[in-house]
Amino acid sequence: MSEFGLHVTIDASGCNKRKLASQSLVYDILNKLPAKIGMTKMTLPYVAKWLDKFSAGTEGISGFVMIAESHISIHTFPDQDYVFMDIFSCKDFEAETAINYLVDAFEATKYSKNIVKRGVDFPRKMLFAQH
Repeated sequence: MSEFGLHVTIDASGCNKRKLASQSLVYDILNKLPAKIGMTKMTLPYVAKWLDKFSAGTEGISGFVMIAESHISIHTFPDQDYVFMDIFSCKDFEAETAINYLVDAFEATKYSKNIVKRGVDFPRKMLFAQH
C-alpha cells in the first residue's frame, strides 16, 4: 500500500538575517513554491511579522499558504539566523527540489531535513455515487 503523501520538514541555520526578516521574501517564496513543485494554491499566502520570546529585538516572519494538496509554512527567527519550514502534501512531489529551493532562498549554511511518509494505511478506496 502506498502512502497518503509526504511531509517534509526543514530546520535551517546560518541564514542571511536580512532575508529572514523580509516579509516580502517569505510571501514570494510561499507564492511561487506551489507551482514549482506542481501544487495548486487555494489562497494567497498569509504572512505576518511577530516578536517572539527568543528575539533580541528583531521581528521574525511566520507565513502559511493553503494548497489543494495541504499546506506550506515558514517561521523565521532572524536573531538566531534560523528558519523552520514544512511542506505537507497528499500528492507526490520532488522533495529535494523543494528543499533546495527553500534552503537557497535563505542562504542557509546548515540544515537538517526530514521526509516522512504520511498515512501509509490511509484507505484509498474511492466511492462513487451510482445513478
